Amino acid sequence: MKKVTLLAASSIAALSMASTAWAEGCGSDEAIVIPTHNWSSQIVMSHVVGQLFEKIGCTVEYTSTDSQAVYEAVRIGDATIELEVWEGSFATSFNTALDKGGIIDAGTHSAVTREEWWYPSYVEELCPGLPDWEALAACSDKFARPDSGGKGVYIDGPVEWLHDTKRVEALGMNFVTVNVGSAAALWAELESAAKRKEPIVMFNWSPNFTDALYGGAFIEFPAFDEKCKVDASWGVNPDMTNDCGSPAGGYLKKAAYYEMPVKWPAAYKVLTRIDFDTNNVGTMAMYVDIDEMEHADAAAKWIEENEEVWSPWLYASQ
Repeated sequence: MKKVTLLAASSIAALSMASTAWAEGCGSDEAIVIPTHNWSSQIVMSHVVGQLFEKIGCTVEYTSTDSQAVYEAVRIGDATIELEVWEGSFATSFNTALDKGGIIDAGTHSAVTREEWWYPSYVEELCPGLPDWEALAACSDKFARPDSGGKGVYIDGPVEWLHDTKRVEALGMNFVTVNVGSAAALWAELESAAKRKEPIVMFNWSPNFTDALYGGAFIEFPAFDEKCKVDASWGVNPDMTNDCGSPAGGYLKKAAYYEMPVKWPAAYKVLTRIDFDTNNVGTMAMYVDIDEMEHADAAAKWIEENEEVWSPWLYASQ
């Protein structure tokens, strides 16, 4: 009994020392500020990382932040990290902040991203030739709505996502863009159309819960090239820029305030080791968008079910 008691005491002491080491390693008592945006995987991922930081003794706060302005917020220290830097939507804002200084590229996730016009699998039967963009253009009337003046309707995300608004004109497509107010509104449009098997083409991204639930494919526009954005003579339209698609196989990066390695050294080391893959990101979105869980609860569930994934991130930085 005495031996068992001594072992227990030794274990408790070891855990206490580890906890103290974590708290000291976290550094500043100031809270790590984690921004959240308006799509599910980013919010859940933010809570996952926040809960992991709390495991190593850090204090965490969450703040709702515009998804483009967040890079300036991180650069000046109003936010500490950004966990989902999607190349297609945010590379310009991210690179602008990097050029100014004050923000760190904290590494790249394994998940490979794509952001583009997309349709669920059943639409391919309604518009032969998909996913080719010229096939979509040829059957634009099938995507028309009563108030679209005979033009096809492309459902885009919130205006603040700052998506390309010139492509339709540059490629001469008989489409109009309708922006919705949130990611949830995108999924409502998709669910409504899918129930009635009506044609729909909309903004989507991968990894996402839709990969498994709706199948589907991204529209294949002319391949992306940097010249497409700046050189009108490049591409299929010699008179306009933006006559191409978005990058395929884009990155998903992490970013941090430049003082983070000094103020919160253990947390920064964890951040650099964090690496979510396609399945991880899609699962986080599914917990909220399909299972209707609260974001913090979804994060706790992911942590509970994936200890073998996140444990090396924490222990390697101890």
